[in-house]
Parts: sequence; C-alpha cells; structure tokens
Amino acid sequence: MKQYLDMCRYVLENGQKRDDRTKTGTISVFGYQTRYNLNDGFPLLTTKKVYLKAVIYELLWFISGSTNIQPLVKNKVRIWNEWPFSKYQKSDCYQNETIEEFVEKIINNDEFAQKWGDLGPVYGKQWRDFMGVDQLSEVIESIKTNPFSRRHIMVAYNPAEVDQMALPPCHAFVQFYVSADNKKLSLQLYQRSADLFLGVPFNIASYSLLLMMVAQVCGLQPYEMVHTFGDLHIYNDHIDLIKQQLEREPRPLPKVIINPEIKNIDDFCYDDFKIVGYDPYPAIKGKVSV
Repeated sequence: MKQYLDMCRYVLENGQKRDDRTKTGTISVFGYQTRYNLNDGFPLLTTKKVYLKAVIYELLWFISGSTNIQPLVKNKVRIWNEWPFSKYQKSDCYQNETIEEFVEKIINNDEFAQKWGDLGPVYGKQWRDFMGVDQLSEVIESIKTNPFSRRHIMVAYNPAEVDQMALPPCHAFVQFYVSADNKKLSLQLYQRSADLFLGVPFNIASYSLLLMMVAQVCGLQPYEMVHTFGDLHIYNDHIDLIKQQLEREPRPLPKVIINPEIKNIDDFCYDDFKIVGYDPYPAIKGKVSV
C-alpha cells in the first residue's frame, strides 16, 4: 500500500491548516487520486490492522438498504455509533447513559433502536431507493446489458434528503467502467471528504470489495479501484499516528476470496468472504471526530 503512504506524506507536506465542523482542526489538501490494481492483491492496509469484519458487515448493510445501526452493533460493528449517540445525548430522553449502555439498548430494545438507532436516509437508502430508484440494481443491469455505457453511476449524496441524514455521505459518487474487451470491471469513487487516518483505509477496502462483488454478479473480472478525493485531510490529533505508520514498511497484500456460487448482489452474506495472507502491523487507535 505504497499509494496510501505516499498520500499521507503528500498531505503532511502540502496540507493547509484549517478549522473544521468538529472543532478538532485538520491539515487538508483539495484534490488527489490513487489507483489500486486488484491483480496486485486486495488493497487492505498492512501498516496497521484494518478491521475487515466491519468493512464486510457495513457493505452488506448498505446493500440491504438499511439505515439503522442495530444490525451492525448486533455483529459488534461500532463504526456508526457516535452519530446516533450524539443525537440521543441532546434529547430529553437522555439519562446520562454511556455510549456502551446506549449500544446495549439498541441491541436489546427494538423500540428504542427504531427511534434512536436510525441514521436517516444515508447510503443504503440512496443506493436502493434514490427517490424511488434502485440504483444498485439498475447499474448492475446496465453493466450486463450495455457494458460500454458511460452511465454506470450510483450516487449517495441526495441534496433533497441530505438535511435528514446523521452525516451527509462522504463517499458520494461511484462510477463503473468495463474494459474494451468486455472482460474487466473497474470502479471510481469520488469522496467529497476523507479522514485519511481512520476513514480512508476503510473506504479503499469497502469499495474494492464492492467492485469484486459487482464484477462477480456481472460475469467480469475485478480490475482497478480508482479513488478520487475532494477535501482530503488529517485531523490534528491523528498527525502523530500517521507519522507512526510512515515508520512501518508495508507488507505483502492479502487476497480476498468470495464464494463463486453467488450470482445475485442481494444473496451475499458474511460467510461468503475469506481473507488469506493478511499479516498487518498492530492496530493504531485514533479518536473519531463527530
């Protein structure tokens, strides 16, 4: 993952100091692009451990169309917990619960989860019901029937509903591209806002996995994941953590194997994915800015 480390160095060397919504502060650049050839291995960061289980469960959650954190937390995936908890803390219902106690209520109380676990019309809603359009199904059908179209597009940023979302989509726009020989499929993600330390390694893995899944159901070979950024930033409290990673030499990339029997995007489950040869350095924990 030399591309990722080069990107970190670029932001450290060229980033502007900026205030931000979370009051944490960042150093930021505007506009950057990386490319990952999946023939070289699955692009999962090795200079710190990335929690692939969470990547898989979150992606399946998007595909299901769900916007409630309950299915995630029941599988011990905590990446979305801070946003509904923050909303709950501001309500009259808040009783000084810790975030851990809040999550336990989400897991065990369906009525509480329905009220406080929903994030609004975020990714899953937009992918599967963008003002009545199932974008994911339509893009897969388009790839199968009109492979050389320039309209294989899926959008998560819906201006008509963005004010109802707990967090406006950061990874906002996806386009697929079929090679001229109609054998290989590539994906480009435009990400309007990118937390380089915590979010970006996760996003790289997630959209590479989505590429593999869509390629499989379309009878194509996954080829290249292209990642294009708007505001690419390092939070001030992550700078030393990024520098710690830069001291580590990248290790060989792992492989991800998907159950080849799955031919429908809605039929994938967690057990259909297997990672082989992942040997990362230990995890480095950083604080989420909400």
